[in-house]
Amino acid sequence: MYAIVDIETTGGKYNEEGITEIAIYRFDGQEVVDKFVSLVNPERPIQPFVAKLTGINNEMLRNAPKFYEVAKRIVEITEDCIIVAHNASFDYRILRTEFARLGYDYERQSLCTVELSQKLIPDQQSYSLGKLVRGLGIPLSDRHRADGDAQATVKLFKLLLAKDSDKSIVKNTVRLDPKRQLDNKLLLLLEKVPSITGVYYLHNEEGDIIYIGKSRNIKKRLNQHFTSDNKKSKVIQQEIENVTFEATGSELVALLKESEEIKRIKPAYNKALRKNTFTQALYKSIDKNGYINLHLGKIDYRKDVITVFTNRQQAKTYIHRWIEEFTLCEKLTNLDNSSGNCFKYTIKECNGACIKDESRIEYNNRVEKLLDLQSFKEKSLLIVDRGRSVDEQSVVVIEKGKFKGIAYTNLNYQITNQNVLKNIITPMEHNRDAHNIIQSYIRQNKKVKVVNLGN
Repeated sequence: MYAIVDIETTGGKYNEEGITEIAIYRFDGQEVVDKFVSLVNPERPIQPFVAKLTGINNEMLRNAPKFYEVAKRIVEITEDCIIVAHNASFDYRILRTEFARLGYDYERQSLCTVELSQKLIPDQQSYSLGKLVRGLGIPLSDRHRADGDAQATVKLFKLLLAKDSDKSIVKNTVRLDPKRQLDNKLLLLLEKVPSITGVYYLHNEEGDIIYIGKSRNIKKRLNQHFTSDNKKSKVIQQEIENVTFEATGSELVALLKESEEIKRIKPAYNKALRKNTFTQALYKSIDKNGYINLHLGKIDYRKDVITVFTNRQQAKTYIHRWIEEFTLCEKLTNLDNSSGNCFKYTIKECNGACIKDESRIEYNNRVEKLLDLQSFKEKSLLIVDRGRSVDEQSVVVIEKGKFKGIAYTNLNYQITNQNVLKNIITPMEHNRDAHNIIQSYIRQNKKVKVVNLGN
């Protein structure tokens, strides 16, 4: 659990500042679950340049609550939380100073979004909150007011969590997580997980990730882990101390994240590679009469693979579907081995390419149309799918046939503006698994939006 904080102060000498406004958003890693925003009477004058910067003046604070009147609420909303702030050393120091004046020792762990941004979003012109979020296409209103800055920091931190491919933020969070009850351990862990689409991470007591999985319903999938009596599940049940998860909204994003993170993190109870996920491939050849022939076979990456399938039955189902959709010939797709014309020609559902009644140009044009739809080789595409909330979209970015990464966006210009898209994208590795996952997902989910950016 995180408490995302922004504080405005009076300015003045070091450790003599007073709080004039505070905003705290309690954030569970997926959404805001509580918030507290208030002006505060600092009981000392505001420096003129600060009043000009923030718009907060002494008169505005005359009837505002004093710090001791809001202290209890601050303690409660930040309990069992890690403090997150843009320049956390400042906000955390100010909080500790104010509590020390009350004789209370306020201690929390903290994370700084400036430091995280420098690591996860390098080469930005500036890491000041205003310039950074502007470059990332994150809306920011009421700059230099606690609530506006805190809301922007929530959005920034959400982006940083998505970009944290090594999961160093969540691993650190688990390690620092306050005391966890061990009675009914698995039941308690299950209660904290929602029924959403995403990737989940099982941690041991050191915070290390021992298993990564994905599901369209994380709670249901974890329940299967926790109730299974197979050997691996029983070992995991003994070792697991915490569960974290990342909502993806899109099943495609979940599949891609799971595949890449298993390879990168190499959890103890995951297979390093899923070699048997796709076993069959579609190939093409040109026969002696110049017609394009399609045929299925085991995957052989030494050949020019058009698309892949999990098994032969799935592959044949799609071939039959394409034969009807594109009026293809069963003989030229190697599903009819009889002599003479194919059966579909007899029932007038084939135009006769099998006996050269249809010209190879007309027939091949339809085959090429099918192949173009099934392959993104050399294409630049955006695959726009569900986001993590109603007003958000996920975007999978393909550039000249190569998978570049994923992004989340609330605004269309974040997609159409290439500079902004470049900043918000979480880079991911292009490999055969990613290519096959994307290809298979597009084929099986015709409603997904694919934006062709040209070659």
